[in-house]
Amino acid sequence: MSVLPLVFTSGWASGINAYAVILLLGLFGATGFADDVPDVLQRPDVLVVAGVLFLCEAAADKIPYLDSAWDAVHTVVRPVAGAVVAALMSHLVKAGTRMAVNTSPEPFSNIGVSLAEDLGVAGVITFAVFHPVAAAVVAGTLLVLGVVVVLFLASRIRRFLRRRAQQRAQKRPAGAGGHPPPA
Repeated sequence: MSVLPLVFTSGWASGINAYAVILLLGLFGATGFADDVPDVLQRPDVLVVAGVLFLCEAAADKIPYLDSAWDAVHTVVRPVAGAVVAALMSHLVKAGTRMAVNTSPEPFSNIGVSLAEDLGVAGVITFAVFHPVAAAVVAGTLLVLGVVVVLFLASRIRRFLRRRAQQRAQKRPAGAGGHPPPA
């Protein structure tokens, strides 16, 4: 297996869910499905900790605003775990997408986005173990698409916030601080 595409793909996926990447690579290495996985990732204690942290992230990602707090903490964790620029970019895509999703009043979009992230990471890492070059192309494409989506969503959110501020300003009485204007 070619190591460079696996490193790039793992870096991208780490920006989305570093614990899933560590867990999956460790499991693939420990079971003999992948030869290029570092031994440290295959240790039982590392697998257990990665599994527990993956479950914590999987739960936190399903709860609006808790997911954003979790992402704030992991602004340092994910890029370090990925150790490549792609991890930081994919983390920024995830955090930006989450901010946009959190503007929705219903919880289902949060759950759907979180599940798509988890399944996407699992799929890309599994694909990377068996087809590293193709997976690197997929990860690069997903990274570019993610940046485009975040830019699109950011402009929509700014527009929504401006309209809301204008509506609030129009509803306020003319006087300062909500008092009626002087006679």
